[in-house]
Amino acid sequence: MAYSDIDLCSQALVRLGAAPIGSFFENSAEATVAQRLYGLVRDGLVSAHPWSFSIGQAALDQPVPADSQDYAFRHQLPADCLRVISAGAHRAGRGLDYRVQGGGLLAGQAAITLTYQRRVPESEFPAFFAAALVARLAAEFCLPVTESASRAEVLRKAADLELRQARLVDSQQSTPRRFEDFTLIEARFG
Repeated sequence: MAYSDIDLCSQALVRLGAAPIGSFFENSAEATVAQRLYGLVRDGLVSAHPWSFSIGQAALDQPVPADSQDYAFRHQLPADCLRVISAGAHRAGRGLDYRVQGGGLLAGQAAITLTYQRRVPESEFPAFFAAALVARLAAEFCLPVTESASRAEVLRKAADLELRQARLVDSQQSTPRRFEDFTLIEARFG
């Protein structure tokens, strides 16, 4: 099922017993709360975990000189970048020393491959993530819409459980990463 921001907010509002919305610009408290909180909650949840559906890679090869003593180059981050996961040189997505600073990425290489968490359209959300987002939205919308702190706390705990389940499902969609450069293994077998 393809989701939209309005669908997800409406589902969260229905969980509260509130009326669903048809637009963020309706003249209602529910629409105002949804419009003000949705983007922040969505981006926060996407960037809180390296979700497989939102991982992107980009070649950054037009740097400018960095105003730094530690790094030679400053690269502009992609417009849809929520969080940098790793950077690498020579078409590798990791292994490079870098620092994110002031909306850019500082590195010692002129051409790098960036692996990052990207903002994706709602239509690309898998069902397990959409369910976690709706649960989190319901918890965030609860206090401003219903003014019930106890109900908001119950919804927050339910959202945490939903998020844990979504992370479990997402983690089963790729080969587990193996340990590299683990000193205990090197000491024992090295």
